[in-house]
Amino acid sequence: MEAEAAKFIGAGLSTIGIGGAAIGLGSIFGNYLSGALRNPSAADGQFGRLILGFAVTEALGIFSLLIALLLLFAV
Repeated sequence: MEAEAAKFIGAGLSTIGIGGAAIGLGSIFGNYLSGALRNPSAADGQFGRLILGFAVTEALGIFSLLIALLLLFAV
């Protein structure tokens, strides 16, 4: 296998993390909405944790994209 082909395969495989981040975001917001509809008085207390979960999940997705770009364009 050529090195160029292996580089493209590795970059493609590393972008799987972006899909995982999308699934994680859907799960986080879906569960928050479900909980907020069941107990609206507790929804305000959990909003900070919702934003923290969103930030961490999105950061992992961006990190995955960074790895893919490094594999494609570095050296």
